[in-house]
Amino acid sequence: MLMKKLVPILIIIAVVIVGAILLVQSNKQSGKSEEISIRLKWLNQAQFAGFYYADKAGYYKAEGLDVVLHAGGLDFPAIQLVAAGSDDFGVAGADQILLAREKGVPIVAIASIYRQTPLVLFSLKESNIAKPSDLVGKKVGIKYGQDEELIYRATLNAAGVDQKSINEVPIKYDLSLLLNKNVDAMLGYSINEPFKIQEQGKETNLIYPADYGVHFYSDTLFTAEKMIQENPELVRKVVAASIRGWEEALSNPQQAVTYTLQYSDKLTRGHETKMMNASIPLVKPDNNPVGFMNRVVWEAMQDLLLKQGFMKQAVDINKAFTTEFLP
Repeated sequence: MLMKKLVPILIIIAVVIVGAILLVQSNKQSGKSEEISIRLKWLNQAQFAGFYYADKAGYYKAEGLDVVLHAGGLDFPAIQLVAAGSDDFGVAGADQILLAREKGVPIVAIASIYRQTPLVLFSLKESNIAKPSDLVGKKVGIKYGQDEELIYRATLNAAGVDQKSINEVPIKYDLSLLLNKNVDAMLGYSINEPFKIQEQGKETNLIYPADYGVHFYSDTLFTAEKMIQENPELVRKVVAASIRGWEEALSNPQQAVTYTLQYSDKLTRGHETKMMNASIPLVKPDNNPVGFMNRVVWEAMQDLLLKQGFMKQAVDINKAFTTEFLP
């Protein structure tokens, strides 16, 4: 008798379980994925091609994620937006992550895309500025408060150039200042601004911080400590799909450019192709995999920030970055 009463109950339970399984499978098949957002460091361009590739090629979807890629910029700072919970993940310079942690902002780097910074000092070739000492007595356009300023000052210090010997001019992003010789040199990305100058019929000289021992990770993927603590599997999925996207972008740069062009109608294939090709050796400058991070480099970055006075006290490097989610 008892068994006769239990049979219908067991059947109901079985139906519920099967229904739940089918619902999950249905959601996956219908594209119902976990929604997250990634705030990029700057405006849409080939600098972020690997993220676009992961999105358009379906790598995020394959991980059960519905990812929205938001453009960044001065008005949309990734660190502040992730810290406030407006975005789930972000892309920023590694130095900015260290500075934020010093201020108590609980964010963690989970993969470094550009393991060699694209930031350079650039000038018109006709100005004959080829090394930091050539900047003495010259006008240099500076965007204050950005990581550009930090790396610029570190480079001058490493080269033994007195900053007071340079006429610094506060500017916003405006290449006409250089073209019209209102300034003699500017700070920008080797993968972008020099090509724009070239498109205006001019050649440039570049001063690379790495040539003077200044090594910074750039375009570092990060998230909040809370995200890592509460949803580590989600973090793993985002990292895995993003890294896969970048690996494919490096192998198929033309396809990466095609995907990039879908994110802004202001982009041109010619310029974005140059940017993509110039990014490849910076994303993977050695035999290490994409996203790789080295503790020695993080420690060196912090030491430089402390020495330059950008940081007043050291932070726990072990909490500033983690490699546990890298493939």
